[in-house]
Amino acid sequence: MMLEVSLVRGLILANQEQECRQWRHSMDVVSFNDEPLVLVDERDQEIGFLDKASAHQGQGLLHRAFSLFVFNRQGELLLQQRAAGKRLWPGFWSNTCCSHPRRGETLDEAIERRLGEELGMQCALRFLFKFEYQAQFDAEGAEHELCWVYAGRSDESPTLNLNEVSALRYVSPEALDLEMAEQPQSFTPWFKIEWERLRREHAEVFAPLS
Repeated sequence: MMLEVSLVRGLILANQEQECRQWRHSMDVVSFNDEPLVLVDERDQEIGFLDKASAHQGQGLLHRAFSLFVFNRQGELLLQQRAAGKRLWPGFWSNTCCSHPRRGETLDEAIERRLGEELGMQCALRFLFKFEYQAQFDAEGAEHELCWVYAGRSDESPTLNLNEVSALRYVSPEALDLEMAEQPQSFTPWFKIEWERLRREHAEVFAPLS
């Protein structure tokens, strides 16, 4: 039984590595510890600004963020594996793209910028919901975000920014449900929260396009 499990995992990893090689790569530096994030209260009202590194120290200070879900025409979600150099949740699988608006930047400007920086993509995205969460990675770092969630469709071929993303893959909603149930430790905490709500409240984002 253990041998069968190891073989299956080996095939999955080999398929992921093969799929990753099809994407174009870049090495642009787009994240900075001193970039000013927007601090907010529980009502999402701006209360100040703080550099990214400090906003994630300890239990984290509540700041504005966003998560993007990009599906192809078949209704498959583009997943990213976070780069090994990430301070928080390196190597974990997550939604297509997630980051923060910077001081003086609107959400629309921020999501367009970041999708281009990480994946070289453009996509029309629709706001779905926002929520607050806190997730502790270790004693020194955490996420505490008021996160805006968007979804859209694109068949554009992405370009991995290897400073931000180590791998990409498309997955059907049903396959992702099963994988999350069997290996929840492989996924970022915010992604699991968002995915559960998308599956419960936003069936329209999963429908294949004719």
